[in-house]
Amino acid sequence: MAKTNSGRFFEDYSIGQVLHHAVPRTVTVGERALYHALYPARHALYSSDEFARSCGLPQSPIDDLAAFHVVFGKTVPDISLNAVANLGYAEGRWLQPVYPGDTLRSETEVIGLKQNSNGKTGVVWVRTRGLNQRDEVVIEYVRWVMVRKSNLDAPAPETVVPDLKKALAPGDLVVPSGLDFSKYDFALAGEPHRWGDYQIGETIDHVDGVTVEEAEHMLATRLWQNTAKVHFDLTFRPDGRLIYGGHVISMARALSFNGLANAQMIVGLNGGAHANPCFAGDTVKAWSEVLDKAETGVPGVGAIRLRLVATKGGEAFALRGPDGKYSPDVLLDLDYWALMPI
Repeated sequence: MAKTNSGRFFEDYSIGQVLHHAVPRTVTVGERALYHALYPARHALYSSDEFARSCGLPQSPIDDLAAFHVVFGKTVPDISLNAVANLGYAEGRWLQPVYPGDTLRSETEVIGLKQNSNGKTGVVWVRTRGLNQRDEVVIEYVRWVMVRKSNLDAPAPETVVPDLKKALAPGDLVVPSGLDFSKYDFALAGEPHRWGDYQIGETIDHVDGVTVEEAEHMLATRLWQNTAKVHFDLTFRPDGRLIYGGHVISMARALSFNGLANAQMIVGLNGGAHANPCFAGDTVKAWSEVLDKAETGVPGVGAIRLRLVATKGGEAFALRGPDGKYSPDVLLDLDYWALMPI
């Protein structure tokens, strides 16, 4: 029996298969410091224990996307070690904050399979849950990934494409216990714009940009213990190391502070697509569109649905060409719900 792990290939998956991923991870304040060193992340709730306490939380949580990356990274050796690319996300929910000292682990169920027409790859849909040391689910999401076949003669499985929600309803969102924005300090948060100041259909150019460095993206990907070969091994993808899609998500989210500083907590992930590959040397910029708004029933807390688009220096608000396909400058198209003071 081989002692090393070569990863699963497309023919190794089956509908209903449950994978319990190795290596639980205890997160610390060091996670926050390194996350803020990697990205221009400045949302006050994730920067200050005192600000978090003023909003009803016991302390500042780990950034919502940092928690997502930790949970995601656990899954890579079992799901996407032999991936060509991660394709999209749906039905993501942050069910409770992750605090320093929490230990996270991940488990995944295979919910869809479809072999591609070339017979060399297939798409695998999975639902992943991140659990803490009390076996409480803190994050759950669906993603789909294109995976290579090892045995090209292996028969194609029966095609199963899961029926996923196009968007989470406001009632699907979970507001963290104790969160209260009724005494929110807009001066400390960095911007005066509250929930009522944003209109559905409004677009926001976040102005700033960051050029992705090879060393930084590999440091970030190692931080999340993501072992996907496409992010490290030039012999695996000769056109360059593919930047981890989560790195682009976090960069764009951090850039969105300029114009959305009060969109404090991500609580829902409706959908997402990595539209084009990102490589070192690309300059990431971002813009947002307000898609929807909803009240939560929690004091001072509103929900805002946002489209976050990351580009490699492309024109703001240009998403698709005349053919309906993503512009070649578009890296990421992410649809999410965030919590904002009313």
